[in-house]
Amino acid sequence: MQALDAKDLGRALCIITGASRGFGRTTALQISELVKPKSVLVLAARNAEALQTLQAELAASKAGKAGVIVKYVVADLGVKEGVESVVKAVKLHSSEDFDHLILVNNAGSLGALRYAKTLTDMAEVTSYMAFNLSSAVCLTAGVLEAFPRREGLRRTVVNVSSSCALEPFQSWGLYCSGKAARDMMFKVLALESPDLRVVNYSPGPLDTGMQLEARTLTEDDSLRNTFADMFSKGKLLTCEASCAKLTTLLLKDEYTSGAHVDFYDV
Repeated sequence: MQALDAKDLGRALCIITGASRGFGRTTALQISELVKPKSVLVLAARNAEALQTLQAELAASKAGKAGVIVKYVVADLGVKEGVESVVKAVKLHSSEDFDHLILVNNAGSLGALRYAKTLTDMAEVTSYMAFNLSSAVCLTAGVLEAFPRREGLRRTVVNVSSSCALEPFQSWGLYCSGKAARDMMFKVLALESPDLRVVNYSPGPLDTGMQLEARTLTEDDSLRNTFADMFSKGKLLTCEASCAKLTTLLLKDEYTSGAHVDFYDV
């Protein structure tokens, strides 16, 4: 397999979900600076206007002017058609001679921040898992099917995880369960496919809209106050700082495939 220059990620096809804001948007901006000309970024999210803005920003950037191509797909990954539309966009590039396939499964939501004993609506739970678990599983399988193992192609799968995948948080039953299930799925993928590079990256407590939800909507008083305290004391991380750790992780490529790697471990 072709070795990568530690200074870049090669000529890559990079797919990023949840790319319209927050950590996903920052990932698109930072990875664009680390791939070679003629690389392609496929950005997926539900917000068309935000994706258009990001595409224009990237096109005007140094990377865009150097020949990095940016495509976007407006898709609701909580439904079959949304996942299929992203896979279809990826397949359009299957005949191109990339040396690195990168899939960043970033899309996700907090869901109902209520105590587990109140989660009586099966439709609500099913809908949550469709967006936060099933979509990542099926999208990953579809992308890997479109780009099977071949000589000279490196394939990297990133699951944007959380400490909630490892530790229970009161009134965060849905979120913790979804993250834990995703971590395990990607650990299994790494075990089944030793040629893949798979990492469950936990970006740490980020200063995003999701954290605003956490400190205002969390049912458990103690946990809600903990998040509010982190915000007031400036303990939240910027997306830029956390994404820089992720790109360092990808460039060094020294992690154990399938491992859960936290921001504070890099």
